[in-house]
Order: sequence, then structure tokens, then C-alpha cells
Amino acid sequence: MKDILNFINGEYVRNASGKTFEKRTPIDNTLIGTVYEAGKPEVDAAVASAKAALEGPWGKISVVERVELLDAVANEINRRFDDFLAAEVADTGKPNHLASHVDIPRGAANFKIFADTIKNAATESFRMATPDGRTALSYGLRVPRGVIAVVCPWNLPLLLMTWKVGPALACGNTVVVKPSEETPSTAALLGEVMNKVGVPKGVYNVVQGFGPDSAGAFLTSHPDVNGITFTGETRTGTAIMKAGADGIRPVSLELGGKNAALVFADCDFQVAVDTVTRSVFENCGQVCLGTERVYVERPIFDKFVNALKEKAEAMIPGRPDDPATKIGPVVSQEHRQKVLSYYQKAREEGANIVTGGGVPDMPADLKDGAWVQPTIWTGLPESSPVVREEIFGPCCHIQPFDTEEEALRMANDTPYGLATSIYTSDIGRANRLAAKIDVGLCWINSWFLRDLRTAFGGSKQSGIGREGGVHSLEFYTELRNVMIKF
Repeated sequence: MKDILNFINGEYVRNASGKTFEKRTPIDNTLIGTVYEAGKPEVDAAVASAKAALEGPWGKISVVERVELLDAVANEINRRFDDFLAAEVADTGKPNHLASHVDIPRGAANFKIFADTIKNAATESFRMATPDGRTALSYGLRVPRGVIAVVCPWNLPLLLMTWKVGPALACGNTVVVKPSEETPSTAALLGEVMNKVGVPKGVYNVVQGFGPDSAGAFLTSHPDVNGITFTGETRTGTAIMKAGADGIRPVSLELGGKNAALVFADCDFQVAVDTVTRSVFENCGQVCLGTERVYVERPIFDKFVNALKEKAEAMIPGRPDDPATKIGPVVSQEHRQKVLSYYQKAREEGANIVTGGGVPDMPADLKDGAWVQPTIWTGLPESSPVVREEIFGPCCHIQPFDTEEEALRMANDTPYGLATSIYTSDIGRANRLAAKIDVGLCWINSWFLRDLRTAFGGSKQSGIGREGGVHSLEFYTELRNVMIKF
């Protein structure tokens, strides 16, 4: 048991109201912490401290000094790797091997990659003749946007939080982070790192709580917040966009998806099966870029379904520290009920349940955890809610197709547009489809392969804006033009 506090102006604080909520691990539903919910006074204090830091020491240090501090933050996260790993696994239930290869090292690396980006960022300049025969020089100057509200998801808590905090701080902003109520621990723990390496007070703040009538709503509607960045479901993103409209504050939104994989008969079959297995079941399907719709060319349809079934049935659930564990629980009992409600819908609509469709038989000490079976369906129409709505669990529906045009039409028949993957040995076809599928990210014969210098974000209802590399600068800075006449 531990107390999970707010982090404001370099100090850990409880709250004025005394309101708390329980944090239970999804592994076995045991109570692991008491979280102190931030109210309006705590959010006001966090924003005020962030604003003061902009006007104080943080606003006065050079880019070189900022870069050195962010490098130190990354090094300290890595030094305390085991502490961050334990906190992340307790909150999410994901296997140790997944968190130790993805969440923690990539979470630390985000500070280094954006430190390098800002160090090498260039702006434009132009020289022109003026009407009176003299000369003018114009140049661009990037300045911090100000206080950034960072509202984080629960599926990759440290990684997706630092994906936003890293560039925000690199660009000279200050932040107030609102982690998901499901995963409060690593954002709070990062406060210790900030203090340890000497980041000035008020630069990094954390307010714990929920969305409506809690920390999330108080933060995103705060008039002294200069920009809001959010990763999560589309419904919440809509509410945040409305909040940002007051005061005309910019928003960066990475939202939901119902991502498709297109598997052609000429693909490298084993690569396709292995990669789709990851994209469907990794992190128990709780990956915004994950695959929930699989379209397979008819000549290899049955073979592919059987191969993926075999892979799904090899996904052994268990405790995170057990080397045999291949899949963890979903994040909470509430989310488990959501996933299981779609499993029930699939049964009611007459889906062919290839495998799964329920709750695994777990040992007595794990029966109270948030476990669901890896699940594959076939036979549903494209109009089914199971095929059209984001489930965010370890499941997919597989549909055959006969032509490239049919596959493209089905892939695009969704209000979302986050990611897709294409499996084919025909590079011409792959490039044709990549240009026509309405998504922000497209992988060819791969998945979750990321160069952090490239643009990241979704189209349609999957988001607004792009982050990554220099693209992050578009949101985290204001570009000012300076003109000199001489």
C-alpha cells in the first residue's frame, strides 16, 4: 500500500478536500494504493506554479542548459529503471518483459530524442529589398507556447506521457500532467527524478484525478493553460476540444482507432502471421495503433485464420514476473466489462468464434483479476458494432476479400483514420494502397516500427495535429517573425 500524491511546485501534496480513491492492480484486484484526487485548488496551484516557472528560472536558461537537464532526466529514469518498471507493472498488469523492453526505455528515450531535436531545429530567414532602396531581413524565432496541459492515457502510461512532456520541456514550456486515474504511479514518480536532477520547481507538475468535475475538467478549462495535448478515446477528445475553444487555445489530439491490416496472398505468410499476432494481442490489445480488423485475400483466408488461432491459443496469461506469461490482464474491471460486452455482442450477432470469447480459467490467486481471453471472430457483416467500434481488447475480426479495390473500400469504411498495415510482396501495390488509405500511419510488412523523427498522428476522428521530431515544434512553440530594416 502506498499514497499516490499530486506533485506541485516541486513538492508532493495531498489535497484540501481529503478526497481519495483506490488504485487496485488488474492482476488480482488487490489494493495497491490510495490516490489523492486534485480539486480545483490543487489544479489552480499547479497551473500557477507552472506559469511562475516560465517567468522565473526556467524561462531564463539557455537551450543548451535545457538539453543538459533533459539528458539528465533520461539518465535518472534509466538509473531507477526497476522502480519505474515496478510502478508501471503494478498499475497496468502487463508482463515485465513488455514493460522493460517498451514502456520504460522508450519513456526515457523521449527526453533524449526531443533534446536532440530542439538542439538542431532551424527556422527560416529571408532577405528582401524595400521600396525605399534599403534592405530588410526577416527571420523566424520559435518561442515556448506557455503552460501545457498534458492529459495521458492508461495503456502506455510513462511512454505516452513523456512523448508529450519531452518535447514540451525541450521547447521551453512548463507542464501540468493529468495521468489516467487507472495509472497514476509513474507520472508521480517522475517528480522525484525532476527534483533529483535539478529541474526548477514548477516546470513539471502532476494532478491526480478523473475527467468530468475533477482534475481533467479543471485543468483543460483553466484560462492560464496555453495549450492542451491529449491521447485517448474520441469522446474525451471531443470534450477537450470544446474546452480548448474557450480562449482559442490549440489542442493536439491522438484519439481512437479501428485499425485494419490487409493481408494479400503474395505476402511472406509467416511474417504476416507473426506481425498481426503482435498487432492484435500485444499489451492485451490495449494499443492505440493495434489491429482489430483483419482483411485477408481469399486464397489464404482459411490458412491465415487457423495460423492466427494457433498463435492466440499460445498466449498464456499469468503474473507479470512469470517468464511463461505471454499476455496480461486488461487495465481494470471496468474496462474488462466493456471488452466482455463486445464479446457478448459478437455471440448475439452470430459470429463464428474461432477462439476465445470469454474469460480464461485462472488460478485461485488470480481469479479476481481483469482477465479476458484472446479472441478471434469471423462471419460478421461490416456493419456490426463489433467491426465498426473500438474495443481496445485482445481481439479481432477477420474478413476475406477478393480484389485490391474491395480491400481498400473496407479498410476506409470507418470514421477513424489512425493506422493500417499492409502485407504483400508487390511494392507497387503497397505504395498504391498507402497513398489511398485514410490514415496517419501506414506500415508495409511491419507494425509498430517507429522513427521518432517522423510525423505521428491520426486523421478523421482519430485526431488532430502531428507530433514527433520537428513536427512536435508546430504545437509546442509559437513561430514569431522578426523583421529588421537596415
